[in-house]
Amino acid sequence: MHLTGIEGRVALVTGASGGIGSAVVSCLAIAGASVAAADIDAEGLSAVVSAVRDDGGSVYGVDLDVTRSADVERVVDTVERTVGPIAILVNAAGVLGRVAEMTEYGDAEWQQVFEVNARGPFNCMRAAGRRMASRGHGCIVTIGSNSASIVKMGQGLYGAAKAASHYLTNCLGLELAARGVRCLVVAPGTTETAMSRANEQVPGGREALLKGEPGRYRVGIPRGRFAKPEEIASVVGFLVSDQATHLAITTITVDGGSTLRP
Repeated sequence: MHLTGIEGRVALVTGASGGIGSAVVSCLAIAGASVAAADIDAEGLSAVVSAVRDDGGSVYGVDLDVTRSADVERVVDTVERTVGPIAILVNAAGVLGRVAEMTEYGDAEWQQVFEVNARGPFNCMRAAGRRMASRGHGCIVTIGSNSASIVKMGQGLYGAAKAASHYLTNCLGLELAARGVRCLVVAPGTTETAMSRANEQVPGGREALLKGEPGRYRVGIPRGRFAKPEEIASVVGFLVSDQATHLAITTITVDGGSTLRP
């Protein structure tokens, strides 16, 4: 399917140097968007920008700490003045944190995981959503996780923070739907990224994640493999396109069947 409605639009993608974030940047740039790729990792961001430009995409690297609201406002304002009105926001910045039992986490770990995974999307949605609503058009997609709806041992902070990001995104979608702004969540399962490799350090490792382990990972992944970042990015591409204009205030789970949702 040829995706329409993306070409010529301005997209802001956070966490752009990560596995899923970089795939989203590439997907949107190939579809013709002008992409502001934002990340706190300057070296990783530079590599992503170079790769996408080599493929003919229009992309601009932006240094951004999503946990700082003033920094987010600065970046959103700069992108809108220099590139154009932001029509697409993809919240892809995220951290897994340490895989550990709840009683082992420290205060600093709580703050880091919730700052990036919950406050980060809130900061970005608030800044971009306000501008989108005033124009009567826009689409916001938050990359969440199936851990927000499946209780997994060792992922208490991560799952809770992602659940918060899901609710924030869908609540904003309810508030802005009548003003032409669509808000959606894409909830991946385990994906082949650098961040997910920490997940493989749990008891049973990769095999437990794939095949399942009673009391920990339920049925595993029925499809028998981890997702590829490009598979998550293609769903994002569809959601922000004109082919999905009646999709709003919902969560699309892309996890190879792990959540067993009919």
